[in-house]
Amino acid sequence: MTQYLPPYLLALFAPRDPVPYLPPADKLPHEKKRQPYTGLADFLDQFEEPEETPPPVKLESLEEKLERKRREKAEQNAYKIEQGLAMWNPKDNPDATFDPYKTLFVARINYDTSESKLRREFEAYGKIKQIKLIHDVKTGKPRGYAFIEYEEENSMHAAYKRADGKKIDGRRVVVDIERGRTIKGWKPRRLGGGKGGRKSYFDPMLIDRINEHEVDKSEDRKTRDRDRDREKDRDRERDRDRERKRSKSRSRSRERKKRSKSKDRHRSRSKERAKKSRRSRSRDGKSKKRSRSRDKNRNKSEKGEYLNGDADITMNTNGNGTSNGTEYGEIV
Repeated sequence: MTQYLPPYLLALFAPRDPVPYLPPADKLPHEKKRQPYTGLADFLDQFEEPEETPPPVKLESLEEKLERKRREKAEQNAYKIEQGLAMWNPKDNPDATFDPYKTLFVARINYDTSESKLRREFEAYGKIKQIKLIHDVKTGKPRGYAFIEYEEENSMHAAYKRADGKKIDGRRVVVDIERGRTIKGWKPRRLGGGKGGRKSYFDPMLIDRINEHEVDKSEDRKTRDRDRDREKDRDRERDRDRERKRSKSRSRSRERKKRSKSKDRHRSRSKERAKKSRRSRSRDGKSKKRSRSRDKNRNKSEKGEYLNGDADITMNTNGNGTSNGTEYGEIV
């Protein structure tokens, strides 16, 4: 097909000139002269003696390094807690309230909540003596908890019972009694005590609890699945019983309808028969009346009338069945 192309297209398919040959820049590997191999005996004096070599330095792995840092941090925290417990005395706090048994502890307060807002919310349970809204000493920002002292202890108990979970500025607060001065041996959370709190994820006790909780969850799921299956089976049985009862009631209603229809048919048939019998009787009565009138007319038209309603027919003895010139007989 290319032979039919025009020359300006054939020029595009023309082969190029071959690549010019160039001599290699270096000798080939088999043409080179190689250096002979030498021994290592000349270098033995430079090696160390095995008795003089120091023991290898053991490097700690990443897990060991993390464990060491964790241990050091735990020791530092324990030392700080010991120092804090030695210095901590809640009864000598000058900023504390006057009577601890009338003081209510309120936590999880919104950081934007003011003292006047707390007073308005908690005055519903009784008259308030003072409110201590705790702020950070260094930054001056609120810590999110406060102490409210009432004038009466009953008011504090009422607030303790009713104000738990109350929503203030979009957050639900938690209330409790003041435990630092009312419970012996009480320690705050920063000194290793408190209620609730968070623990390290790598705590073995916490891991065991998590595993137990997961096992309990799996068992609860199994029991829930069993209960659901049982409830489903019960619902199915109930549905079947309902369907059976409905089918029975339907069959009974159908039978009743059939019986009522048959009774209606019998009744209609009996009614039709009674109507027919009445019609026939009325027709027969009319015919009888008509026949009687006709007989009377006929009797009147005859030669003689019935005296007693009977006629004496005398047969002729000659065997012809005639009497006195009549065919059947003569009425006397």
